[in-house]
Amino acid sequence: MSGTVVHLHKEPTLEPEPEAGPVTELTVVPDPPAAPPVPLWVRSGRTVRTALTHENTRTAARAMARHSLYLAGGARIVARRTWDGRTAARYERMLRAAEAAGNHEAAAEWEERGQRYREARHRRRMDLLHSPLDAAKGVGISAGMGVGGLVLLGVAMAVATKDPGEVVTPLMAVVRFIDLMVTIVRVVWGPAITIGPFLALLALWSVGAHQHAAPQWALPPNARSGEGEPITPSIVVKALRDLGVPALRKAITEMGDAGASMLSPITIAGCGVEVDVTLPSGVSTNEVQGRRRKLAENLSRHEHEVFVTIPQAARTVRLWIADSGALDEPIGPSPLTTDDALTANYKTGKAPWGQDLRGDAAAISLYQRHLLVTGLSNQGKTAALRALALWAALDKTVEFRIADLKGAGDWAMFDGIATVLIQGPADEQVIEATEMVEGLVEEMNRRIETRRTNPDAVFTPLIGLVDEAQVAFMCPAVDDDKRPYGGSKATSRYFMAVRKVHNQGRVVDVLMWEGTQDPTDQNLPKLVREGAHTRASLALGTESQAVMALGEKAVNGGAAPHLLRQGLDKGTLVVASDGIEIPKGQTSITVRTHFINDTDAKAITDRAKALRDGVTTLHGIDRGEDRDPLADIAGVVGTDARVRTQEIITRLAGLNPQAYGGWSFIDLKRVLDGTGAEPYKSDGVMVISRDRLTRALADRDDTGSASAV
Repeated sequence: MSGTVVHLHKEPTLEPEPEAGPVTELTVVPDPPAAPPVPLWVRSGRTVRTALTHENTRTAARAMARHSLYLAGGARIVARRTWDGRTAARYERMLRAAEAAGNHEAAAEWEERGQRYREARHRRRMDLLHSPLDAAKGVGISAGMGVGGLVLLGVAMAVATKDPGEVVTPLMAVVRFIDLMVTIVRVVWGPAITIGPFLALLALWSVGAHQHAAPQWALPPNARSGEGEPITPSIVVKALRDLGVPALRKAITEMGDAGASMLSPITIAGCGVEVDVTLPSGVSTNEVQGRRRKLAENLSRHEHEVFVTIPQAARTVRLWIADSGALDEPIGPSPLTTDDALTANYKTGKAPWGQDLRGDAAAISLYQRHLLVTGLSNQGKTAALRALALWAALDKTVEFRIADLKGAGDWAMFDGIATVLIQGPADEQVIEATEMVEGLVEEMNRRIETRRTNPDAVFTPLIGLVDEAQVAFMCPAVDDDKRPYGGSKATSRYFMAVRKVHNQGRVVDVLMWEGTQDPTDQNLPKLVREGAHTRASLALGTESQAVMALGEKAVNGGAAPHLLRQGLDKGTLVVASDGIEIPKGQTSITVRTHFINDTDAKAITDRAKALRDGVTTLHGIDRGEDRDPLADIAGVVGTDARVRTQEIITRLAGLNPQAYGGWSFIDLKRVLDGTGAEPYKSDGVMVISRDRLTRALADRDDTGSASAV
């Protein structure tokens, strides 16, 4: 049965009847009611809507609107050109532009030019009053001379041919030529009258199409995007006009095309161009600076491809506009990896860090400058900080004490260069890092005391480096006296040690370098971040973080690390420092740093180790109270044949600040007196011999004598 469902139901019985089979019944279940048909007008409406919203329909509509607007725009452009050519409107616009820019000399010059143009136009009009009479006289004279000449020509022909009829032959030839011209005009005039308007419309359309005289939505995709379009004065003026600043738009509108007078010459600057814009009265620089994204879009660029800074000139903004896609291209390798003979000079040299936006090499002086590098996680902070340390390591006088609180091996290649190398994120490593920084304080105090007694004393640079410093500031551990290692209170050990180094360490070449991520007031206290002379920031999340990283002055001057693209602008730093060359009037500079991978870093540190006699690296701070000074002295001497006494004192302070932080030469001599390893002079300086120390330890072990601190 078509369209039905057949169900078999068993008939229930009161008594069992085994002989009879079960009785079944056929039940017919009707089909569910069919949905009502869709009305024709609904189907038609859907079809019409689909047709109207189809991409082909939209493309055709845009094409029709575009070509119609090309015609109207072309007519407007031609009319304006004609008006400018026949009147003094051009001079008036230039005069208003000069007045708006405050350039009174240029305004007076344009006023004078306009006056000369009007005088010349007046003379031409007066000449037109006399031109009909002069033209009639000229035509009469020319016609008489022409007829006379033709008659003389005919007489000459008649004499030559002895035929009097040749006298009128030249005149008749001219008459026939005129008749031919009239015939041609009669034939061409009708079609010209018909086709002429269409040719005029075509010319207007061509002008409009060439100038893209249509709204952006109507232009084809290739013309609408403008990506890669060269930056011209008119493009910059239009971008500023459409920025959404009423006073700026009004001023530019009154200037007309002469708004370009606001611009300095557009110069090539690296992988982009640079131009200074003198804003009209009533427009502040921060109104333009705060609309960076819209300005970039008006220039057919991405936001990260336009930088707005404030130069020294008043009421001026400096625009650096990258070539489209240029900032996504990598820069070249670091000179540290390409020049094996490159060395460093901490005092007079500059570390090659990367390139600025102009494409020029960006080098920074590290001399007596505390350093802070911050940014979001995985943006290249450690690589940027390590690049500076690798350069400084090529100066054999520089001593490093490093605490890597990430512990991922990023600083492992400094084993054999740094006198202290702590690696790990646990509280134990934070405690060791804190005591390492406190050792810097002890060495700083010792140097200050030495300078007090000997003003001419010169010290070797000592750099304490803590990577992932936010781990130290957030550490909850406390010491036996209940003083916290982390935090930013007056009792916080790490915080106070860093502050002391910031306050006085620079003058005796004891420096503090820190790398931290995602700065807040908790993991990067205000006093610490403001104690750094060189502050650099990679991509950040908010403007408030940018202020923390670089300072309010730098951000107000155009520094914008919060506008860098996370993940795409890795290694790009905004730097505020007097150690790097910054364009005059600016407060910061953007640097694309060289990336040095672990393999190249290892090769550089191998070269640095070859410059040194041999450095014993301590992988922790021993905090035990019972010390064996003689064994510790032998330990810090390491494999060196002999070491200066001052260097040994510095290494001992790094080994254990509590035990040796206050040591002087007298303490060292006291321990070594009578051991056979006493200090002696070599090349004019006091040194200690490794071999003598070895014999002294052996002799002491034989006698069982030892002293403790």
